[in-house]
Amino acid sequence: MNTPATASPDAPGPAAETACQACPLRPLKLFLEPTGEELELVQSIKRREQRLHAGETLIHEGQTDAPLYTLLRGWAFRYKTLSDGRRQILSFLQAGDFVGVQQKMGDAAAHGVETLTEASFCVFQRDALWELHRRSPMMGFNVTWLTAHEESMVDDTLLSVGRRSAEERIASLLILLFKRAGALQADAGAGGVVFPLTQQHIADGLGMSLVHTNKTLRKLERRGLHRIADGRLHLRDVKALARLADLYGDGRPPARPLV
Repeated sequence: MNTPATASPDAPGPAAETACQACPLRPLKLFLEPTGEELELVQSIKRREQRLHAGETLIHEGQTDAPLYTLLRGWAFRYKTLSDGRRQILSFLQAGDFVGVQQKMGDAAAHGVETLTEASFCVFQRDALWELHRRSPMMGFNVTWLTAHEESMVDDTLLSVGRRSAEERIASLLILLFKRAGALQADAGAGGVVFPLTQQHIADGLGMSLVHTNKTLRKLERRGLHRIADGRLHLRDVKALARLADLYGDGRPPARPLV
């Protein structure tokens, strides 16, 4: 397996700064409306914005000095690797996800973060967690909520890897990622959503071989459940996919805080 790329010398420079008040994510229904004080607090601990190309590493496994980030635009994923290079993708990240909390709970990052697309991140000071909890109990609770929600998503991935069939695993992944991406679009995904995952990413996220992943995706597409074309995912029968995945509800993400 190829070694993940690090930020190259010709990587995009610092992005034009986006004031928290003008954040393009905050008007979306997916995110809870903050108070003025909360916006001021987030702005005070934000240090800059960072842009990376697709395939670059934001956080290395074992890194000890990574700050905290919010993914502002694009896709990324968290992963762990074995000594022989085999990789397990732990979760896929989309705009609004808070990145790096787990590293702050230990001496070093237990996982890496790599970009799937060109991506922009809001970068927060290293003691941001302490500042959030000290200055705003509600913002501290929000971070706890985000961490607990991410843990529940990882739990669902473990359920897929351990107990779901190949069809159920892929159906679950497709519908959850589609609904999350659709919540970032004005049409809620009616015209499909951007889908930068390769079949290898899906295989690494679900503990499947590449051949099995390919066969299962084609099988589900022949049944008229989904279509992936030109980098976009279209769901043709959401209810059937949800039944196949044995999901509770239709996979729609809950309203969430935004740091």
